[in-house]
Amino acid sequence: MPELPEVETTRRGIAPALEGRSIKELRVRDRRLRWPIPDDMEDRLRGQPVLSVTRRAKYLLLQIQNGCAMVHLGMSGSMRIVPVDEQPEKHDHFDIVTVDKVSGRDEIVRFNDPRRFGSLLWTGLQPDTHPLLCKLGPEPLEDTFNGDYLWQSSRGRKITIKQHIMNSHVVVGVGNIYASEALFRAGISPKRAAGKISRERLHQLAVAIKAVLLEAIKVGGTTLRDYRGGDGKPGYFRQQLNVYERGDRPCRICDQPITRIVQGQRATYYCKSCQR
Repeated sequence: MPELPEVETTRRGIAPALEGRSIKELRVRDRRLRWPIPDDMEDRLRGQPVLSVTRRAKYLLLQIQNGCAMVHLGMSGSMRIVPVDEQPEKHDHFDIVTVDKVSGRDEIVRFNDPRRFGSLLWTGLQPDTHPLLCKLGPEPLEDTFNGDYLWQSSRGRKITIKQHIMNSHVVVGVGNIYASEALFRAGISPKRAAGKISRERLHQLAVAIKAVLLEAIKVGGTTLRDYRGGDGKPGYFRQQLNVYERGDRPCRICDQPITRIVQGQRATYYCKSCQR
């Protein structure tokens, strides 16, 4: 599933084909996504200038004058700029066609999603008030997310620290890969109860989360199977993974084998020697 670095990489990749340009048309080939694409979406977007392309959690937000189109990549989705003459394939569900007012040149941003768990929704209000966004936690790369916040949010919690930081009501965008990697860097066992970790160690974890996410964004995210960024290229953070999907392989620090367990129906990887 695309996580925050992959969604942010996608945002940066497609923004040049959208921001400051007018939407010429929305071409919908299959409305059957996680939620059906609204029947009036084409009319709402046609002729509208795109004011900005931002991100909230794993949602891409295309702001226009009278509202906002909200795109989620789901489990297997991608958005990328394609040549205007490139024919759509089986799982290419919609295109956003924009035109440059000066040059008159068209650009196409194409949405592909084999599993159809992604979505294209509309809100006429501020996106942060939408039911899917209004109860989310802070962005992990903002100053409001820090060790003090993690300490306050975890007091009295018996849930494991990995499950705590993967809770989108606590902090958004720290998915399975990056939670495992950040806990390794902070030297914290994913099995530790969140409420029993000291403020100092949670400061270290907050720093590690920010560092891991920023490094992943810098190299285009992580491609494990079929993820591609807005430019069609894979993400290269997989080469930098210390624990994720490295079960039984030697730890890069101490040479002890990496352990794989299951937490909350998700695979967790960690080093028993380096993480306490």
